[in-house]
Amino acid sequence: MEVNGSKKLVKNNGWAIGGPKVVAIGGGTGLSTLLRGLKAYTSNITAIVTMADDGGGSGILRNDLGMLPPGDIRNCILALANTEPIMERLMEYRFKEGSLKGQSFGNLFIAALNDICGSFDNAVKEISNVLAVTGKVMPVTLDNVTLYAELDDGTIIKGESQIPKIQISSRKRIKRVFLEPEDCKPMEEALEAIIEADAVIIGPGSLYTSIIPNFMVTDVAKTVYESKAMKIYVCNIMTQKGETIGYRLCDHIDAINEHAKHDIIEYAIVNTGSIPEELAIKYMDEYANAVEIDWENVRAKGIKTVEGDFVRVDKGYVRHDYNELSRCIFTLLSQER
Repeated sequence: MEVNGSKKLVKNNGWAIGGPKVVAIGGGTGLSTLLRGLKAYTSNITAIVTMADDGGGSGILRNDLGMLPPGDIRNCILALANTEPIMERLMEYRFKEGSLKGQSFGNLFIAALNDICGSFDNAVKEISNVLAVTGKVMPVTLDNVTLYAELDDGTIIKGESQIPKIQISSRKRIKRVFLEPEDCKPMEEALEAIIEADAVIIGPGSLYTSIIPNFMVTDVAKTVYESKAMKIYVCNIMTQKGETIGYRLCDHIDAINEHAKHDIIEYAIVNTGSIPEELAIKYMDEYANAVEIDWENVRAKGIKTVEGDFVRVDKGYVRHDYNELSRCIFTLLSQER
């Protein structure tokens, strides 16, 4: 691991019992992937999860039962769970036939607990207890929010699941995203965790549909900005069709800071490992490529970069190697403490 633009401080491991207090903000596959690595280094983890999802099984339950989307929450809970393999398989199981075809058992489990416990946050706490979760998983808000995107040509897209589809067909860049209601309230526990954190980790994950929506919730961005925690952005390895085609590192950083209305990123963790040729070709077919690191622009912003080979291939896609990524994060925390 190489840190650019920062002085090396005296190593100090005087963390709280259980390890440093880490808050991870995001959603989707990116956040759950990160969490699998973090739990090997600390038990003081708080995962703050976007509630903008309206597609797939989560979208069906959201429409049918009027509950918050459980899918991203379920994935994060499983990533931090300490349970038998059969239980993990059960929670990930998707029905293959009938009216439940495609639905996840884990989503239904959370839906049942939501009814039994009387609220979504209590349901999340109960399933976390059942699965012996390391740390905490919580929604960023309990309000029923809808994500919108505005494209460069003024087109407004309603719904998280529709944004990539319409962006692809229009070939217009995303200008901004926003939530309705605009004054949605944050989970107070989430704000408290950010205030007390040693590190706040943003990403990896879909820029406009998994990461930024969290900072649209009232006071989340402001609290991150004012927190004394290290603010670390884990940049995606590849650009993403429907959201970030053609984006360089600074484009990602600018989008986050502009939506947050604060410069909330101090460190950027970037991949400098090579992409297997056959996968690079596959991504090129979708006009995607490895995120270009525009070093000069990053340095001009005063952001320190941390480089490493984080490439892992999973089911034909390039993902972060969560073990190497987490090792890098905690090495950085120890060096800069």
